[in-house]
Amino acid sequence: MAQYKNLFFDLDNTLWDFTANAYEALKQTFMELEIMPQIGNFDEYYEVYTRINNSYWEQYRRNEIKKEFLSTRRFEDSFKEYGVQIPVTGQQTHDRFMQIMPSKNKLTEGTIETLDKLFPKHRMFIITNGFKEVQYNKLKTAGLSQYFKRIFTSEEIKVPKPSKEIFDYAVKSVNARKRESLMIGDSWEVDILGAMNAGIDQVYYCPSGIHSNKFESTGKARTYIIQYIPELLNYI
Repeated sequence: MAQYKNLFFDLDNTLWDFTANAYEALKQTFMELEIMPQIGNFDEYYEVYTRINNSYWEQYRRNEIKKEFLSTRRFEDSFKEYGVQIPVTGQQTHDRFMQIMPSKNKLTEGTIETLDKLFPKHRMFIITNGFKEVQYNKLKTAGLSQYFKRIFTSEEIKVPKPSKEIFDYAVKSVNARKRESLMIGDSWEVDILGAMNAGIDQVYYCPSGIHSNKFESTGKARTYIIQYIPELLNYI
């Protein structure tokens, strides 16, 4: 079995339960800004918002739009498509949402127990596409900061995952060897293919357990698949 000394983790929906936390944070945002009455059915609105938000994040990763555009237009456009007029701006909504988001600290099942076991023998790092000011606060509030020696955000490095450059930069910055490094993430396109193209072995965290043959190793690097974070211990 390969010996991995350096573990690079994605954050959102790998360790930090982004899906659950973002839902609760946005609901709280709307309640505090007193716009829930205009929204009505929050779950119906959230479906519209999620589709638009995901689309803009994909454009952001391709460097087609700026952070400022994503931050405000995801709210402005989802309000418009949902057919409501809100007495606050997209920027105001974004600002409050970003303040509340790090206060939510639900983690994926088994995260703390797994990190506790890995911490004594491995160097661990974060590579994330999330906004830097929010990601650092998430780690601190959720009690994760102590485990990680360094956090690499695409915003600070100016290169997003899945670009090979961000993985190369992270490995070089911590004086690690690729053959002794492992990337763990929940996105095949962003985390796994990115690390694979950089020649780094990967663990694809797929909680649904549903995947196709495309997840087989391509020969560029070894690929493992897990359904629960504690299963990571089987490959290290």
